[in-house]
Amino acid sequence: MTRLLPLCLALNFLLILPSCESPGTSGSGGKVNAAPNFARLGLRKTGQVSQGKMSYYSVKTNGGTRTASGERLSNSGMTAAHKTFPMGTMVEVTNLNNNRSAIVKINDRGPYIHGRIIDVSIGVAGQLDFVSSGVAPCRVEVLKSL
Repeated sequence: MTRLLPLCLALNFLLILPSCESPGTSGSGGKVNAAPNFARLGLRKTGQVSQGKMSYYSVKTNGGTRTASGERLSNSGMTAAHKTFPMGTMVEVTNLNNNRSAIVKINDRGPYIHGRIIDVSIGVAGQLDFVSSGVAPCRVEVLKSL
């Protein structure tokens, strides 16, 4: 899986995010983004899904540059913090307000605020379009290598 990670993250930008459209700009009735082809990324959904609230964090709010996994925290990294998922778990996070989604790797622990199920990097929050609100309803789906 560690060999696939850089490829998966790169393909995330190339295949999934360009398919995202702003509401009302699509010719298909306002559909925000098409279902990503996870097989092309070497991933599949496991069926483990949770819904709740997500927030974001950054180098500044983390109080440092290291994550619980020992990796360097990057504001633009496609990473997230979760309370229980094993380090390295790949998940698809979807903002339920606008249906934008991103694939991220769990490399930290948190969130530590009641009612939140995942913290994403501020870069991911920008892609999911919830930086200004700070918190958004989300769906988290666990992915697994083929």
